[in-house]
Amino acid sequence: MRSHTFANGEFYHIFNRGVDKRDIFLEKDDFARFLLGMEVFNTIKPIGSIYEHSFLKKDVLGSRDAKSRLVDIVCYCLNPNHYHFTLEQLVDDGVSSYMGRLSGGFAQYFNRKYKRSGALFESRYKSTHVVSNEQLLHTSAYINLNDRVHGLRRGASVSSWHEYLADLPSGLCKKDIILKQFKNIAEYRDFAEGALIDMQERKQSSKELRQMLLE
Repeated sequence: MRSHTFANGEFYHIFNRGVDKRDIFLEKDDFARFLLGMEVFNTIKPIGSIYEHSFLKKDVLGSRDAKSRLVDIVCYCLNPNHYHFTLEQLVDDGVSSYMGRLSGGFAQYFNRKYKRSGALFESRYKSTHVVSNEQLLHTSAYINLNDRVHGLRRGASVSSWHEYLADLPSGLCKKDIILKQFKNIAEYRDFAEGALIDMQERKQSSKELRQMLLE
């Protein structure tokens, strides 16, 4: 359930978890398969088998310009039993098309691999419209450092935090949307870590943050 429609050029915090709070990433290969889907399914063009796409060179996948993408991924975090993204919609129905492909494709992969049937995710993904730049910056901190929010051990999750700290142009995220607002990477790191502490202190009194924590 959501009280908004998706609009081009707007940002959205997208999140969901496994049905019955079950883990949806059981092995490193599961993270890798989801990340591949995040890249492969982000196109307005018809797509074939993700198996076929797995043989494409990284520079071919990463060469898609904004005219062929459904969304821009600003940041992400994949935790054992749930995920978070910030997405910017680029074309009409971009978020819905992208999330439908991504969720459906991963559920098919997971059920086939682990010999199960039925729904993998609790419900349709949830979303929050990011209505201000301040909210966008704080959401990026919350998502990039989401493993710390949940006190997860190192290696238990995968996030875009490493992309933000690495001075490299490649990756899944259009991180310049965030980083161009800071003098350098170190300044953003300090902001994100400070924002996380503040959000953790306020989470007990904030209904929105409790929902974001998926508790």
